[in-house]
Amino acid sequence: MDFGAALRAARTADPASVPDIVESVANALGATDTTIYLVDFGQQSLEPLPARRTHSNVPTREDVASTMAGRTFTTQSTTTAERDAGTRVWVPVVEGSDRTGVLALTVPEASDDVVETCEELGVLTGYLIAALSRTTDIYNLYRRRRSLSLAASMQWDLLPPLVLKHPSMVVAGLVEPAYDVGGDCFDYALNGGVFEMAVFDAMGHGVEASMISSLVVGSYRHHRREGLALEGIHQALDEEVTRHCRGIAFATGLLARVDLTSGRLEWTNAGHPVPIVIRNGSVVGELQSTPTVPWGLGSATPNRVPPSVGVEMLEPRDMVLLYTDGSIDARSPSAEEFGIAQLMDLVTRCASDELEPEEIIRVLVRSVLDFRDGDLSDDATFVIFQWKG
Repeated sequence: MDFGAALRAARTADPASVPDIVESVANALGATDTTIYLVDFGQQSLEPLPARRTHSNVPTREDVASTMAGRTFTTQSTTTAERDAGTRVWVPVVEGSDRTGVLALTVPEASDDVVETCEELGVLTGYLIAALSRTTDIYNLYRRRRSLSLAASMQWDLLPPLVLKHPSMVVAGLVEPAYDVGGDCFDYALNGGVFEMAVFDAMGHGVEASMISSLVVGSYRHHRREGLALEGIHQALDEEVTRHCRGIAFATGLLARVDLTSGRLEWTNAGHPVPIVIRNGSVVGELQSTPTVPWGLGSATPNRVPPSVGVEMLEPRDMVLLYTDGSIDARSPSAEEFGIAQLMDLVTRCASDELEPEEIIRVLVRSVLDFRDGDLSDDATFVIFQWKG
């Protein structure tokens, strides 16, 4: 198949035409019933994109937890099934390393070469969506099972890709409630030999909280790109939130920096829950350091204490879990608290099963939602990064 022709066609194509371009390439393989599925914001269902060129009927959504398409999405491996018309093939669709959906197509014969070509077409699909979604809302809209709140829409536009895979570092994160999140956010950047990470929890709910999140994320990115040391970024965040929120609003959070060569981890804490370290399949402790007060309150104190920078030497394949208090403070219908002990036990079981960071995140989020028996009353965010060594 001529992937080059598909890329050239995309340069001047309607931004919403990715399904048509992919179907044209698939037809050259003799494939039929080509469908692109995008995972919804809650990571619970796969939403089909229609191919407008053929005016075909839109397939129904596929459940992530119980379908062949869902198995491909969660395992990130190809799945096949024999059908009367040939072999149905499901391959992952990723944008860089961020898993975003599944490509399904029926081929006359699923030889090794054909399956490999289908997998390459899944990669091409991800890159086409990543490039063309910058100029259309179509792909964002098809990822919605229901309407996003204004605050959630603002938050999702702030977030980096939910998954990053690199030879030295893997990071995965998720926010809940996906369609109503307001104050929680995270950010990261891989800058040469340094990995930068931050998680934030803005005071309050709704649009007001998302506005504070926009301020802290924007400030974090700005001062990080200016080359400030970790403690300098921490202090700048406090000054910016104090200046713009005038002492009536604040945000907790944690900043982290990892040297990818040595595994040296540095972090500062602004009144935030402490991270958990996972090593060799079990929780080995928490990253304790002297926290400052939340950002937005420190500059107003007469004797502001400079941030304490914690240091930890990571071992190869160590994972660090960052989370917001909405996860451990979640309460069941009987008012039982989820709690840190249950979180650590769950993380240990996931790590002992050797789950990848993105799968651990999915298990944690699902467990908190099941514990709550529905949506959360407060935002809950989980982020894991793993230093490969």
